[in-house]
Amino acid sequence: MVQLRTRHGLESHGIDSPERVEWNLTAPALYEEAVRRHEGLIAQDGPIVFETGRHTGRSPKDKYVVRDSLSESDIWWGKVNQPIAPDRFDHLCRRMLASLNGKELFVQNPYAVADPRYRLPIRVITETAYHSLFSRNMFINSPPGIVTDREPEFTVIDAPTFVAEPGIDGTRSEVFVILSLERRLVLIGGTSYAGEIKKSIFTVLNYLLPKEGVLSMHCSANYGSAGDVALFFGLSGTGKTTLSTDPERTLVGDDEHGWGDGGIFNFEGGSYAKTIHISQAAEPLIWSAVHRFGTVLENVVIDPQTRELDLDSGALTENTRAAFPISYIPGVDLSGIAGHPKHVIFLTADAFGVLPPIARLSNDQARYYFLSGYTAKIAGTEKGVTEPEPNFSTCFAAPFLALPPVTYARMLGERLQQHGSKVWLINTGWTGGPYGTGNRINIADTRAIVRAALTGALDTVPTYHDQIFGLDVPGHVPGVPDEILRPRDTWQDPEAYDRQARRLAQLFRENFSANFAGQVPEGIEASGPR
Repeated sequence: MVQLRTRHGLESHGIDSPERVEWNLTAPALYEEAVRRHEGLIAQDGPIVFETGRHTGRSPKDKYVVRDSLSESDIWWGKVNQPIAPDRFDHLCRRMLASLNGKELFVQNPYAVADPRYRLPIRVITETAYHSLFSRNMFINSPPGIVTDREPEFTVIDAPTFVAEPGIDGTRSEVFVILSLERRLVLIGGTSYAGEIKKSIFTVLNYLLPKEGVLSMHCSANYGSAGDVALFFGLSGTGKTTLSTDPERTLVGDDEHGWGDGGIFNFEGGSYAKTIHISQAAEPLIWSAVHRFGTVLENVVIDPQTRELDLDSGALTENTRAAFPISYIPGVDLSGIAGHPKHVIFLTADAFGVLPPIARLSNDQARYYFLSGYTAKIAGTEKGVTEPEPNFSTCFAAPFLALPPVTYARMLGERLQQHGSKVWLINTGWTGGPYGTGNRINIADTRAIVRAALTGALDTVPTYHDQIFGLDVPGHVPGVPDEILRPRDTWQDPEAYDRQARRLAQLFRENFSANFAGQVPEGIEASGPR
C-alpha cells in the first residue's frame, strides 16, 4: 500500500515548507530538471556533465560524528571521526533545515546492500537534481512497480549551498559532513562534491555491519568462469576499478562489499570511476559507460559548442569522475552477491618505486599490510593534494572507518583462515625509481600479473625472498619481463634503491608502532618490513 503523505512528505524530517518536492524521479526526468535549473550540460552520446566548484574532492578534515551515549564507546575517535557535541549538531541541523524551506527539493528512496538479510533502506534529500541523479546511480533502486516511499532507516540531507559558521557550529570550516548514529541522520553542507553522499553511507555500514558479524570492506569484487571470487582492495588511483572490470571475469561490484557467512555482497548499485586519461583501448568497459545516457560526469572538461568530452584534461581537477549504474558494465552480476573469495588482492601505488609488482602474503602479513594500507595519495583525489604523497591509510579505508581498525583486521584474518583465501600484494605504482624519476608500471603488465595470480599460474613458480620487506616474490610471471619483478634491478643505482627501500621500511615500522603496537598479536607486527 502506498503511504499517504501529508502535504509534501518531509515534515518528519523537520522541513516544513519547501516550494516543491520531487520524489524518486527517473534519470530522464532528473536530466530535464538539471538542464532547466542550469546545473549541467548534456554531452555528446548522452552523459550529463556537472562542475563541483572549488571542492573537487572529499573534505576529510570536515567529517564529524556526534558524540553521544550511543557512539561514545564504539567509535574510532580521532582525526578520521572528529567528535561534535549533540547541542552543536542540533543547532546546525535546525539552521540547515530552515534554509531548505522555500526551495525545490529532490528525494530518492534507494537502499544499500545487495544481500536482503542486511539491506539498509535510505533516503537522500538534496537541493540539486544533480545529486539526486548521482544518488539514484550509486545506490540500489527498487524494481519497477515496487513502492519506494517507505520510511528510511538512515537519511542523508545534502545542502551544498548551506555553509556552516565555525564560530557558532564548532566546525573547522564552512564544509561539514556529520553523522548522528542516534538520530540515524547524515548532514552534508558547503560542498557540491557528490562523493560525500556515497561515502557517508559507507561509514554508516562500517559501523552497523561488523556488529552483525559481517566484515565491511573498501574493495571491488569479481569472479571467473569457475566462480572463483577475487577481492581488490585499494584507494583511489591504485587501479581498483580498472583491474576489477576485466572482460574475462564477471563484476560483482566496484567499491564497497561485505563478507558474511554466505560469501560476499555489494553495498551499491553503481560505479564511481575516475575518468582522467582513460581510453577506449585500455579500459573499454569503463570508457563505454562514461559515454552513455544516464551517466553523471563530474568536472570532466566539455566543449560548450560541440559537447565533446576531453577525458585527458585536468583543467578543473585530476579527480574527474563518472557515476553510472553498475548495469552499464556488460556481464555484471546484478544480484551483487557471490561466494567466498579465493583470492584477495591489496593494491598499492608505491611512489617510492621499491615494492615488487607482486608478492604472496601469509595470514600474518595480510593483516599487517591490511592495517598499514600503504599507497600514495593521487593528485586531486582529496582537496589540497596536488601531487602523489606516500600515505598509510589503514584497511585501505581510513577516512570511512567507524570502528577501530583492529576490529576489521581481526575479522579479515578469521575469514582468510576459515576459507583458505590466497592474499597478494600488487604494486601498480612506480619502477626504476621513485615518482618523478621512474616510470609507472605498465597497465598491461599489471593485468598479466593479476590474471596469472587468479588463474593459479603462479602457484608453482619459484619465489625469491625480499630481505627488506620480508616478501616472497615470484621470479617469473608469464608475459611479463622478469626484470621488473626485482625492483632493485630496474634502478640505475642499486645502492640508491637500497637506501630508498630501507627508508620506506622504516616508515612502515614507525607507522605500525605508533598506531597498533600492543593491539595485535606479536606475530603480525613481526611479519612486517625488517
